[in-house]
Amino acid sequence: MITHKLVNWFLVLASVAILTGCGKLTRNHGVPPQLHGQEQVSSIPGVRYQALSKVGIEKILSDIKSTIDTNKLSPKSDQANYLSISGGGDNGAFGAGLLTGWTAHGDRPKFDLVTGVSTGALIAPFAYLGSTYDPVLKTVYTETNPSDIYLERGFIGALFGEAMGDTTPLYELITKYIDADLLQKIGAEYSLMNRWLLVATTNLDTGTPVIWNMGKLAQIGTPDALILFRKILLASAAIPGAFPPVMIDVEADGKKFQEMHVDGGATMSVFLYPSALGAAAREQKVGATSKNRKAYIIRNSRIDADWREIDRDTLSIMGRAISQLIQSQGYGDLYRIYQTTQRDHVEFNLAYIGADFNFYHKREFDRPYMNALYKYGYQLGKAGYPWAHTPPGYNTPIDEETRHQSQRNLDALQRMNPGNINPAQ
Repeated sequence: MITHKLVNWFLVLASVAILTGCGKLTRNHGVPPQLHGQEQVSSIPGVRYQALSKVGIEKILSDIKSTIDTNKLSPKSDQANYLSISGGGDNGAFGAGLLTGWTAHGDRPKFDLVTGVSTGALIAPFAYLGSTYDPVLKTVYTETNPSDIYLERGFIGALFGEAMGDTTPLYELITKYIDADLLQKIGAEYSLMNRWLLVATTNLDTGTPVIWNMGKLAQIGTPDALILFRKILLASAAIPGAFPPVMIDVEADGKKFQEMHVDGGATMSVFLYPSALGAAAREQKVGATSKNRKAYIIRNSRIDADWREIDRDTLSIMGRAISQLIQSQGYGDLYRIYQTTQRDHVEFNLAYIGADFNFYHKREFDRPYMNALYKYGYQLGKAGYPWAHTPPGYNTPIDEETRHQSQRNLDALQRMNPGNINPAQ
């Protein structure tokens, strides 16, 4: 998910590029429009869906039917739990803390579906595998420095490259934790227990979101599948302009092409499942039969906009406007999920960074900030997070909703630890 600091990076880069008329890097051709929908990842077909297309919805339904027909070990249950984790850059420390605190509270469920975008995509595999991987989440979001995420290229590197930063360190971090053993565990949960793990990226060539079936990919288990798994996570967190895109080789009509994938937050900051999928599944009587279904959405961001006095210059004005556009998109994504869950009779639960959290944010991936935010999320999870059951502004104005949520947060922390409710301490 793109934050206002990274928006400013992008604007500076774009402005300088326009003024200098700099050259561009070469790449293989993208898939032409007439072949869109036919493309498959080279050597690993059938592991992703075009989320906005009829073909994509039909393909998801086909895979759901297949897992239901072939699955023998998944127990029948009247309870189903879904988890959706948004983007948010270093604000992912909130989601990581909330999940580990939820474990400490003692009632964190095993999720039948986990989805992630951007920093949420990095959290998703570990949330999917459960509390055993809580130490990994804590380490990644409390012991990470900016240099562990990217290397600054500076303006010279950016002008003749594709981004302000080099994410080789992030790929090395992903590689450290995403190994063959973890892939095997995810693949087994998908094939034997019918549990789904989905991650979204944005295909810049088509301007559309792509949903990757990470369980199906993990099930393949080859070295190529492991590399692609890592690349998808890197792509989902590749903030355009700040971080370089990830190029993925595909084939269509017997020809080879190359797609450019970036942050899933460029098209949706958070997702549960395509709304059209729920309608099609109900019509065809496919999928969930559980009577009690609950969706938990973790928004790694605030709901209230931060106040800043904007300077009268082009970059400040454009940066602020784009930041607010991203903020508004986040509201829209939550409303979309809410309407879908209400239609499909799924309980809606929302967590987000409250107005009660205040800690100086020096820069992106600032370690003291991430530590304080992780602790805040952990304390709320351990206390029993007071989930909101409607999107912000749905029943009450957003300022009132954020005030009420902050009070519920403080009440929960007070019950857990009377006399010490400062999350930054």
